[in-house]
Amino acid sequence: MSDDADYVSVRYIVNDVAASVAFYTAHLGFSTLTSFPPAFADVARGHLRLLLSGPASSAGRAMADGVRPAPDGWNCIHLIVDDIDAEVARLKSASVRFRNDVLAGPGGRQVLLLDPSDNVIELFEPAANWPQKQAGEYK
Repeated sequence: MSDDADYVSVRYIVNDVAASVAFYTAHLGFSTLTSFPPAFADVARGHLRLLLSGPASSAGRAMADGVRPAPDGWNCIHLIVDDIDAEVARLKSASVRFRNDVLAGPGGRQVLLLDPSDNVIELFEPAANWPQKQAGEYK
């Protein structure tokens, strides 16, 4: 495992830690760092460390006003891919759920998919003229 300072960490509240670990490792190329279901696991892809916190974790506890953290917000992790059409086809063949169809904009093409707890993941294929793509920096 890399030093924790090597990672950018994002926390997702999930309904099922084990199902979430299976999803991210099987479909999106993450590797498991630690796993303590049903409370918590963390997975990594490159410099992204994704903290998967279940209802039994400290992050899943109710706030002072009684509100409980829950999945399915509009915040998302953003994963860059080389070929969005191939990725969408691969993931659809594995019955991964999508929130929309591929959209194109000036910076590239994107699509939103859902993890087992309905957290959003954006796949993004940069346009050929995107500066980072030309420099090979997005890998």
